[in-house]
Amino acid sequence: MKAKAVQRLICACLLAGTALPADAQTALRLGDAGYFESPGVNVLVFSNWYDGLFADSKISGVEIIQQGERTATNGDVRLSATPGQWDPIGRMVKRDVDPKTGTIEVLLEYPDYNFQYRIRAERRGGSVILSVLLDRPLPEALVGKAGFNLEFIPSAYFHKSLMADGKSGSFPLYPSSDMVAGGARNAASGRDIGPGAEPLPFAAGKTLVLAPEDPARRVTITSTAGELGLFDGRDQAQNGWFVVRSAIPAGKTGKVIEWTLTPNSVPGWVRAPVIGHSQLGYAPEQKKLAVIELDPAMTTAPATARLLRVSETGAITSVLSGATKPWGRYLRYTYRTFDFSGVQQPGTYLLEYGGRRTATFRIASDLYDTAWHPSLDVYMPVAMDHMLVNEAYRVWHSDSHRDDARQAPVNHEHIDLYAQGPTTDTKFKPGEHIPGLNIGGWLDAGDFDIRTQTQYAVIRTLVGIWEDYRPTRDQTLVDQKLRHVEIHVPDGKPDMLQQIEHGTLYLTSMYDAVGHAVHGVVEPDVAQYTHLGDAASKTDGLIYDPDLAYGERRDGKSGTPDDRWVFTTKASALNYGSAAALAASSRALRGYNDALADKALGLARRVWAEEHSHAPDTYSHGNTTGGWLPGEEFAAAVELLVTTGDKQYADRVAALWPEIATRFGQYAQTAVQALSRMPAGYSVEVEKAARAWKAAQKPDNPYGVPVTTGGWAGNGAVIQTGITDYVLHKAFPAVTDGSLAYRALDFLHGTHPGSDISFVSGVGTVSKEVAYGSNRADFSFIAGGVVPGVLILKPDFPENSEHWPFFWGENEYVINMGPSYIELVQAGIALGKEKR
Repeated sequence: MKAKAVQRLICACLLAGTALPADAQTALRLGDAGYFESPGVNVLVFSNWYDGLFADSKISGVEIIQQGERTATNGDVRLSATPGQWDPIGRMVKRDVDPKTGTIEVLLEYPDYNFQYRIRAERRGGSVILSVLLDRPLPEALVGKAGFNLEFIPSAYFHKSLMADGKSGSFPLYPSSDMVAGGARNAASGRDIGPGAEPLPFAAGKTLVLAPEDPARRVTITSTAGELGLFDGRDQAQNGWFVVRSAIPAGKTGKVIEWTLTPNSVPGWVRAPVIGHSQLGYAPEQKKLAVIELDPAMTTAPATARLLRVSETGAITSVLSGATKPWGRYLRYTYRTFDFSGVQQPGTYLLEYGGRRTATFRIASDLYDTAWHPSLDVYMPVAMDHMLVNEAYRVWHSDSHRDDARQAPVNHEHIDLYAQGPTTDTKFKPGEHIPGLNIGGWLDAGDFDIRTQTQYAVIRTLVGIWEDYRPTRDQTLVDQKLRHVEIHVPDGKPDMLQQIEHGTLYLTSMYDAVGHAVHGVVEPDVAQYTHLGDAASKTDGLIYDPDLAYGERRDGKSGTPDDRWVFTTKASALNYGSAAALAASSRALRGYNDALADKALGLARRVWAEEHSHAPDTYSHGNTTGGWLPGEEFAAAVELLVTTGDKQYADRVAALWPEIATRFGQYAQTAVQALSRMPAGYSVEVEKAARAWKAAQKPDNPYGVPVTTGGWAGNGAVIQTGITDYVLHKAFPAVTDGSLAYRALDFLHGTHPGSDISFVSGVGTVSKEVAYGSNRADFSFIAGGVVPGVLILKPDFPENSEHWPFFWGENEYVINMGPSYIELVQAGIALGKEKR
């Protein structure tokens, strides 16, 4: 149909509240990548599957990418109208793609219910026909529970309307649907009391039209049998989505549900170019490379770009106009690069390409000098557990988790990858309070556990920063006796040392309490785990007494079992990792807190001796029981060697080296630490491994650093690559010039796929302002926090949502990323001084 005729038809259909006929839509095709596509629209059918960390990470089932944004996901048979993150989900058995018929069919099952089903998707003009097929009737246990759901991201539909069989409605900005009470309370509800509660649909009909007034977000769904209900999942949890659902009828086989799904394709839509650049800016001497990301449909992309300078009067002048260099295709986009390294004059600049201009950025020799301040001044203090953290008029959280911690039950697999083995490996009985663990440590991420493996990694990073760069910045008051932190208040002590002290206090408390490293302390149930807001309000701060009634308080104790659990099964990897951090902290704390330094070193020596007196304890579960055992022992040996100079540790470093060399990239920094304490032959071997590592740094993308493709985005790998390159440069200048540190900084600050936003909140002109921190329900951020970054939705869609904070794999702050970013920035500062 001609464009004007299509527009007239759209208007007529909107007025009537009906769907557009198929011939008004651009026809979908089943492309080589295995999903349905037309200009501006993709419909994925189980291209992605969960990685097992959590069931519901919003990256599976039937998904819609519409005009450049993923707006729908989790199209699948679910057992609730608004399932939560821990609710059961079907297991994929097989997926078949038939390019000849344009059909995708997936076989799935719920093994616990002996229930198998198929989902078939087939193109029909501009629509996809979605069918749920049963060979046997729905099991009795699932009648009234099972239905086909498709979830729509709320932020794409805020301020928009809807129609249900022609009846008008609107999407709520804040959840306000009717609820029906009854049944058991969902363990993940976040509620401690009261019955279960389920939402009722806020719209229903045979045909739903979402956002009819917005061509970029309009989606029409028609059910051939049965009604469509539209639910608000946020009534159950803040991270819930809008859910379209059809219940599966009882006693039926064959095609029990059929939808016609029509996501609108805007005629002629082409995604605007993304001018990937550093939102922070560039040091004069560094390479300056903008990476321009283009929709392949942009067949007449401009060949040139301009660098513009902003004067103090606001005048904008062109200082460089040059050709962009074609790079080729990566994922779903094509790329060009624009090199403006020749411009070194300090000032304020912006880039222009294809009629689009970036935000301003700086070229300055002092560019990186303050970039790390938000991470140390704000993010790290906010993450301090067992402290009241105040910032002027705002209390980030009060003195949290004063009631730590209860012994975890044996033979128990818990949430967030914690587990307890067949014994406690302590003198405490399951459920018994273990005193002394309510001190020090950092909250792990957007959640509130203390994960020991992360704690010791943070301490070692902070010690490395202190020893290599000596940042004496003091902008935070920390009073351990009062358990009080004041942000933006100097107290005469280096903040770096105060953070090292805080982490070390937690590590030493483990050994005081149970005699060995614990896995960590974590919430006792999912309801508490999902808590948002002040960490101190998660628990009552009083030690649990089972002799008291629930809610009763007496003599400083409580009958409410809200105390966090501590997981204590012995793991040699955790002991070695903790010993490494304790040995390192003793060096940094010497002269600042000598008593703690002595205690830390004594514990590190004791742990080393004890671990070498018996076969290793190899208990392992998830990511909470330590890393690779040889690597953790190697770290302990190196840190003890650097601290003491004792030959026994040097001998062990040499013995472990052949294994470590096979994973050199992961342990390069630790290996380099030992160079000055080891024989010359060790240096030769490390340099050989360094050359091999450098030769392997050939990423298949235009950004110059690795872009990982797992369920957790890869900024951690980017930071580690930059730090490793600079560390190897310092040790072996002939091997590398260390410039990957700059490339890593550029990536974090905006030169990455999908967008040009800085992934460090509060750093750069346009930075991450909607993130998965403790304040995520407020669609806000914590300055200095670093998010995971670009998540690659298979097969080819790079995503980092600035509109929806609850994508934890893209947006969740994790405590070790802050110090690692500080270290990378310090490397950038040092590299700049070296090159001037």
